[in-house]
Amino acid sequence: MEKRPGGRSARVRDAVRQATLAELAAHGYRGLTVDNVATRSGVHKTSVYRRWTNADGLIADALELARNEPWPIPDTGSVDDDLRRIVRLVRHGFADPDEGPVARAFVAAAVQSDDAARALHEFFAARHDQSAVVVRRGVERGELPAGTDATEVIRVAVAPVYYRLFVTHEPVRDRDADRAADAALAAARAGIL
Repeated sequence: MEKRPGGRSARVRDAVRQATLAELAAHGYRGLTVDNVATRSGVHKTSVYRRWTNADGLIADALELARNEPWPIPDTGSVDDDLRRIVRLVRHGFADPDEGPVARAFVAAAVQSDDAARALHEFFAARHDQSAVVVRRGVERGELPAGTDATEVIRVAVAPVYYRLFVTHEPVRDRDADRAADAALAAARAGIL
């Protein structure tokens, strides 16, 4: 039987996703349970277990749904400004009181679960691909050399934010985000990327 995109299946999936995000925000990855998601979503726990199996399945599905959501890609007319805004967007996402705990929980889950790691990799690949348009526009305008790997510029620009947040546990200020974007742009202009 084929599932209707706007039918009950979609409503159940959305309710479970919203409950998963709320549980992650409240309790983190270690506190995420199928029982709590079922209770919060109003979906019978046997249905949740049957479709998602465990916390890793809930995480993977939430990331799969998020992967296809549009992201606000800047278009200032300058690759420098656009890339700085993207890196700041990443930084602000982790600092946001509502989104930050969920984003950190996804990263924590990826460290502890191969399934979550695969889902997070696919999520980031999609975000990097969406963001790479700012680099491609910069190449078209002559701001960066032809042949620049647009996706790699994005990865190199955001990597220092993740390093500070998850490895050294240092604060990330806007000037740190700008510096990371500028370093990626310098590498791209030098032909390294």
